[in-house]
Amino acid sequence: MHKCFMAGELHMTNRKMFWAMIVGAVFRRRSRAVMAVIASMVGAATLFCLAAISIAVPQQMNDELRSYGANLIVTSTSGMNKETIDSIESTVSQAGEAKAATYRYESVRINAAPYVMAGIDVNEVRNLNRHWNVDGDWPSEGRVLVGRDVADALGVEIGSTVTIGYRGGESKASEDAANNSDSIGGQMRDGRVSTDILDTSGTRFQVAGIVDTGGSEDELVYATNADLTSIAGERGPDVIEFSSQAGEQQLTQLVTLLNDQGSKASQDSGAATYQAQQVTKMTASNQRIITMLQTLFWIVSLVVLTLTLVGVSTTMASIVSQRRNEIGLRKALGASSASVAIEFFVESALYGLVGGLIGMGLGYALARVLCAQVFERTLAFSAGLGAASVLLSVALAIIASIPPVRRATRIDPAIVLREE
Repeated sequence: MHKCFMAGELHMTNRKMFWAMIVGAVFRRRSRAVMAVIASMVGAATLFCLAAISIAVPQQMNDELRSYGANLIVTSTSGMNKETIDSIESTVSQAGEAKAATYRYESVRINAAPYVMAGIDVNEVRNLNRHWNVDGDWPSEGRVLVGRDVADALGVEIGSTVTIGYRGGESKASEDAANNSDSIGGQMRDGRVSTDILDTSGTRFQVAGIVDTGGSEDELVYATNADLTSIAGERGPDVIEFSSQAGEQQLTQLVTLLNDQGSKASQDSGAATYQAQQVTKMTASNQRIITMLQTLFWIVSLVVLTLTLVGVSTTMASIVSQRRNEIGLRKALGASSASVAIEFFVESALYGLVGGLIGMGLGYALARVLCAQVFERTLAFSAGLGAASVLLSVALAIIASIPPVRRATRIDPAIVLREE
């Protein structure tokens, strides 16, 4: 019993002495300790910030990029009724959250010239196509939004008035005239002026705004569904555009599923068929941008890891060099190489722990600022990521101290004492 008590007391005494030596070594060389902590802190802050952004940003970027157009389009040859639209939207939503907008296209005459008019739900289209540059206002009752190419061709501006008439059955004749070798600008057919060109009847609308995207949208005129119905009659939309959160592989499977459903519905009930297609350009662009950013994050992380290792290793090498005489004396008094190594490893781990904790806080603050400024979103703190960054900081500090610790354990006490 007495021997066990003495052994326990000796163990407690050795442990207290060990920590006293650690604390004493740190405070005697405060400047070196601060440098080691700063090296670990900078590495932890940078890595935590990059990791937090690389985890959160792809999803946020995906959301942002989805607002720059559709990645899935469903088209119909003769319009889709509400039941068909609901069925399509239900199928798409099962693959992932999606924004949707419907379009109905009709051939019209504007100031006697042939154009295509799209009937839209303004809120849907506006929410789906946030990249549209609209000068003025979106369409409303009695007011239309014209594409930049249309505005330039007609010579109209915001506030101008245009007369829009439904071409209906006349459109085929007009197309024949446009394709006839004797036609000039679609105005002549068989040497005679086309009656379609002379027809100036229709409904007067005011130009509410002009849209300029640099794409095919600039060649259309947009009106509310109600206004287009008043001109051309009741009919379902021709196109549904989706901006889905589903991945590229899911979208491919979704296209196949929708096409199968469209063919089956046509065979069973004779309903108007529809066809789905993936906008591969949009999907591929999104994926390419996200992949490039993640690759950049990994490269920067590797650089930061290397610099952190070099910084901590250099500081520990300096500490070992300063304590060379002390190490030699301890080994001469019977200290083992293992005990010397453990002391330095623990000291390095303490630097990594303190630097990691401070760096984690700074990294999270920096990540929040970047997300708020760039993406206008908040970033929640991840306890798992925080713990991982601190543990990584400790591990890096220990790994960085291996070369200098090996030199410390190889110090020959006889040589050191002889130099003294």
